Amino acid sequence: MTRVVGVAFRRTGKIYYFDPNGFKLETGDYVVVETARGKELGQVVHPPHDVSSKEVPEPLKPVLRRATAWDLVSKDQWAHKEEEAKEICKQKIREHGLKMKLVRCEYNFDGGRLMVYFTAEKRVDFRALVRDLAKTFHTRIEMRQIGDRDEAKMLSGIGRCGRELCCASWLREFNPVSIKMAKTQNLPLNPSEITGVCGKLLCCLSYELITYEEAKKKLPRVGSTVTTIYGKGKVLRVNALKETVLVRLIREDGEEGDIVELGLDALYTKRKGANNHAASCTGCSVVKRNN
Repeated sequence: MTRVVGVAFRRTGKIYYFDPNGFKLETGDYVVVETARGKELGQVVHPPHDVSSKEVPEPLKPVLRRATAWDLVSKDQWAHKEEEAKEICKQKIREHGLKMKLVRCEYNFDGGRLMVYFTAEKRVDFRALVRDLAKTFHTRIEMRQIGDRDEAKMLSGIGRCGRELCCASWLREFNPVSIKMAKTQNLPLNPSEITGVCGKLLCCLSYELITYEEAKKKLPRVGSTVTTIYGKGKVLRVNALKETVLVRLIREDGEEGDIVELGLDALYTKRKGANNHAASCTGCSVVKRNN
């Protein structure tokens, strides 16, 4: 086991592990830590605790000190200069004729480094731009190309649910999202319905996926033939949350019959160690009747 403290550098940024270095830290404390890019100021998200050594990257960087009042004032002062830096960077990008979209400029807490985040369809040769910016700002310049999801996370916005974007308000890391998730939840596959402001599939498609997967294990597949308390029928649709199926009954002469919505207790089911049986039909309703 290894003693670590979880630190984040943004409100919803990724949590990184550091060596607490003997400091008694609590959630919300600000600390100055050693990173691969030098000293950074972050906020404690998880107080010192023990984790498996397999979860800890080597070598583990240390917490250098608690942040002082001057560290916080300095960070605030440099943060106020970021908008001005962004306008200058935009102008320099136009002068160099680069096909890139500037997203954000971000100083570290002491102004020793300026991080420039941008998006671009292809790789961009920004070496001349970096030299120009270094002469202008007299500080270390780092360029970072980011994706559409990261851009939305930085800029924030309002989602189709009417609330602030999850990635900007609480989601620290992006989870893989696929079109299969939308199919599992019987959602419309219209891109305008299942994509977010970033143009990618909605992150919230993964939130209820496990619930739907577990519910669908109990239900027959669409298109399968089932035996109900009314006889045989073909499954037209399943409702995972209500745990009901929409069935087109098949009459004895082979013709199509009524469409009924049935609960699991209205289907003949086979379970290990039990005989086939059908319980009383609760939650069963006729949806449509053929004339």
